[in-house]
Amino acid sequence: MRRTLSLALTTAALAVIALPAPSSAATTAQAPGSLRWGPCPEGAAAPRLECSTLEVPLDYRDPGGRQIEIAVSRLTSEKPSARRGVLLTNPGGPGGAGLTYPAVLAASGLPQEVLDSYDVIGFDPRGVGRSAPVTCDLTREQQWRGNFPPYAHTAADVTREVGYARKIAEQCTGSRTAWMLPHLTTANTARDMDRLRTALGEPKLSYLGASYGSYLGAVYTTLFPRRGDRIVLDSNMGPGGYDVTAMRLLARGMEDRFPDFAAFAAEHPGYGLGSTPKQVTALFYELVERLDAKPVQGVDGTLFRGYTFEQLYADGSMPRLAEFWQAVDTGAQLPDQELPGGLENLLAARFAVVCGDSRWPGTVREYQRNVAVDRLRYPMLGGSTASINPCAFWPRERTEPPVRVTGRGPSNVLMVQNERDPGTPLVGARELRRAFGGRATLVTADQGGHGVYPYGGNTCAKDAATAFLITGERPVRDLACAAEPSEVSK
Repeated sequence: MRRTLSLALTTAALAVIALPAPSSAATTAQAPGSLRWGPCPEGAAAPRLECSTLEVPLDYRDPGGRQIEIAVSRLTSEKPSARRGVLLTNPGGPGGAGLTYPAVLAASGLPQEVLDSYDVIGFDPRGVGRSAPVTCDLTREQQWRGNFPPYAHTAADVTREVGYARKIAEQCTGSRTAWMLPHLTTANTARDMDRLRTALGEPKLSYLGASYGSYLGAVYTTLFPRRGDRIVLDSNMGPGGYDVTAMRLLARGMEDRFPDFAAFAAEHPGYGLGSTPKQVTALFYELVERLDAKPVQGVDGTLFRGYTFEQLYADGSMPRLAEFWQAVDTGAQLPDQELPGGLENLLAARFAVVCGDSRWPGTVREYQRNVAVDRLRYPMLGGSTASINPCAFWPRERTEPPVRVTGRGPSNVLMVQNERDPGTPLVGARELRRAFGGRATLVTADQGGHGVYPYGGNTCAKDAATAFLITGERPVRDLACAAEPSEVSK
């Protein structure tokens, strides 16, 4: 079995819905600054979903200069009397395409009252999918490697990764789309969103963004505080976005979430992974040590850690993860895995945004120190997420500093967050909540996994988001929602 180390780090890692596509379709061209809706491109079509394109400046410091096209979609309200505006959406990433996301949300339980209240808008962010996609010319093997480094047990392991990290950075900065890299920032994507608001003819926009989309929404409402209506941020990153701190926090997220899987495996003794959570946890360390020494069917310790991390994103994935552990432990045949379509662009766009948004440590010694700390603090994954990656070798020049999220602006932000989220840990969400100050209210759900609205199982948290989108009312203060039964535990 071969897999990317963790696609969950680059995509929304929420529900993935297969949507039917006709054999031929194309977007309808339009005059600059306006939108003319037509059929969606092949592979992005879904019932009632319309598509268009919007020209935006490559460089907002030169608005009359080179333009790029952003692919946009719309799921219109079917109840004009209830419509109150537009709900712009983003599924996460960075690197995640969002053109079909309105249809995914509708198929995944976005309440009818919300669908009636808004035209739900999706888009592929700049550099992604059908919006001037970037490439790093990643080989098939590089795509299999995924997006964070092998587990570093020693300082020498960090040093050994330097050549690979530098090569990926050189491929990205030397590719045929390298001219876009200085402009692939979260701030510029937020500016594209405001251009889209104007093209839609709306004085304000509401927003629903998950995972990295939470940071994108935070940046938008910081840059354009008076142009946001109702802002819902789900599975929240810290106020620095996808910086070195966020990367290292993924190891904290795995430690927060893993006990849920250990309990599940112990409650289902048929998997043979242990009769207590403590035994299941001990088996994790036994398996990674065994796989680090001798990989099984192409699965080494790093791949095992990464796959385990990825499957912790949803309760529904726990049976699959238990079966994987069982097969690795017993030597049973592991299934083959194909590369997902669009993976090269997804990874390339992720590198561009993550490395370009903020400055990363530039010396090997700093990564060695980080690994030494995190390997002890978060032993399950810390030796990987703290190690060196292509951002260490990214061009140091930046077109602008990162956006600093503050409390300046109206109190119109609702944050929803699982307490045991592996991809965006609660500690980061609390930092973002502090940065927003009085602008935001935080609703936490006593559950694990990545994604609250509308995918999660906690009705208290989901009802808070629905009420806010429909009525504008939020809890009067931060709200902690109690645990509710999980389907996987029944």
